[in-house]
Amino acid sequence: QYSLIRDVVSALRRHRMHEQQFTHHPLLVLSNFGLQQIQVKLMATMFQNMFPSINVHRVNLNSIKRCLLITYDAETQLLDFRHYSVKVVPVGVSKGLKKLLQEKFPNMSRFEDISELL
Repeated sequence: QYSLIRDVVSALRRHRMHEQQFTHHPLLVLSNFGLQQIQVKLMATMFQNMFPSINVHRVNLNSIKRCLLITYDAETQLLDFRHYSVKVVPVGVSKGLKKLLQEKFPNMSRFEDISELL
C-alpha cells in the first residue's frame, strides 16, 4: 500500500514543501529490527547503507530537515515506512523573539523600542 505525494499534500492543512528539505540526507530511525533472524538483520543493514551515517557530536541540527522511520512488524512481516518533515523551532522564548530567530521580521510600527518586542 502506498500514497502519492499529491494525495499526501492535499490531505495536509499546512504543507511545508521546499527544495532545501532534500539537500541533506534524512535521519534514519529503525524500529523492531533487533530480532536475530538473518533476513531482518539483512534488511536493517540494507536500510543503514542507503544513507550515510550521522556523527551525533558533529551534526548541525539545522541541517536535519527530514526523518525516515521504518518499523518492522514481526507478526505480519511487513514494513511501515514513514517520512517526516522536521522543523527546528525555539522553545521557551517570547513570541517576538521567536519571530526574530526564525527570520520573520515582525511589524515594529506599534513599538517604541525593541525591548517592548522582546
